[in-house]
Amino acid sequence: MPPHVLFLCIHNAGRSQMAAGWLRHLAAGRIDVSSAGSEPADSPNPAAVEAMREVGIDIAAQVPERWTDEALKTVDLVVTMGCGDECPVYPDTQYLDWPVADPSGQSVAVVRPIRDDLKRRIEGLIEMLTDSTVPAEA
Repeated sequence: MPPHVLFLCIHNAGRSQMAAGWLRHLAAGRIDVSSAGSEPADSPNPAAVEAMREVGIDIAAQVPERWTDEALKTVDLVVTMGCGDECPVYPDTQYLDWPVADPSGQSVAVVRPIRDDLKRRIEGLIEMLTDSTVPAEA
């Protein structure tokens, strides 16, 4: 059974959607992926959608969702991005916190480096999850 990663941010419209898009694309089914937010937006961030489209990944149809306790209890790893105390913490769940810039309200030109930063992080995450187990102090 593949590991399951959940990306969490506030609006689930930019960072978490781009990260999920990268992981789905680069892991090619080796890792289950979901994303959610504490205060989901109505739709994905248009600049994030365009930036990902430029690299051949379509996140336009992704729907921002609110995280649920049930979802958090079923994942192997939660990656938080900028949600601070808004993101829930469960003692038996592994966490990583990525300090990724917020693309909200930004132009595509500003979002491109965020997209590229997320790609680098996702490549490392795939290596970590497919070459070994998630470290206890992630």
